[in-house]
Amino acid sequence: MPALSLKDRVRIATGTAPDPAVQPVGVPEQLADIKATDQVNPPMNKTVMDWLEQYADEFDDALPSHIDRASFFAALRPSLPRLATCTPASVLDALLSCARFGLLPDEKHAVITRDGKLARFVPMAQGFVDLMYRSGAVRSVHVGVIRENDVFHYRPTAPVGEDFVHEPDLRQSKKERGEVIVAYAFAWLKNGARSQVIALTREDAEEIRDQYSEAYQRAKAEQREDTFWHTHFVEMWMKSAVRRLAKVVPMSAQLVALIKTDEAGEAGEAQSYHAPDPEAVRLLAEAEAASVAAEASQDVPAPTTTRWLPVKRVQPRRKPSRRARRGRNRAA
Repeated sequence: MPALSLKDRVRIATGTAPDPAVQPVGVPEQLADIKATDQVNPPMNKTVMDWLEQYADEFDDALPSHIDRASFFAALRPSLPRLATCTPASVLDALLSCARFGLLPDEKHAVITRDGKLARFVPMAQGFVDLMYRSGAVRSVHVGVIRENDVFHYRPTAPVGEDFVHEPDLRQSKKERGEVIVAYAFAWLKNGARSQVIALTREDAEEIRDQYSEAYQRAKAEQREDTFWHTHFVEMWMKSAVRRLAKVVPMSAQLVALIKTDEAGEAGEAQSYHAPDPEAVRLLAEAEAASVAAEASQDVPAPTTTRWLPVKRVQPRRKPSRRARRGRNRAA
């Protein structure tokens, strides 16, 4: 495969071009005997994990340095029962998409779920929050739910600090506090400003589900109740609030790509075409860090008595990919 140009890598990272490195795979013989069952026995777990190990190089290249392949696969194991009847190609597509964003499939940051015969990568609220932090422009993100007996008020036109108040009584149980009535999210930015508060009622969440979740509509038409909207409604409600928040805070290229990847999954399309290339992510991170530094430098006026001298910029040495290092070691 010919080497990709920087322009091509950036297009892939931002989701405007497919990744040619991701090719569909056939059904391996190892998975031919897997049947849909409520319980997954150890031999089946071993079969699936052995098959995934064939793609060890791809996962090593996709995962960031702070997540190793063993930790990623360990987080995946509880999801194996619902993936038993999914096509292997879709399982690989969903997992590589998840890995390229550096999210664990632990049902907190991301979920690998089933949509008919297709496996699907679903980023959750914490996954979106993680990418907001990585952008470098967000200082903190708060996501929560309001229950019917909680003390709260929401006045969007009031000054910051007075517009939204939530005072839950944590001495009470969730049952005593009542059912969830609102999910909300807001962020404090590095410049000290606070974003608008995104507050969604149950009706808002149901409208988002009905209008945008093609997976939910397919399940409804097939009289299935196995989507995450069916099984984890509150978590998806909170995710919807965070997704709307992502559109009102400074967005990185990775965050844009995550939204496109999530939308592709809802539409039943291949997701890894929208997930960023690891090398392009590194290059974009360097560019975004330089941009943030340049903007920060403009906030401080130069003293009139100081003469600013040109600074020699040294291009940092780029670390070769894991695959390149392995090839070099074999040659040696």
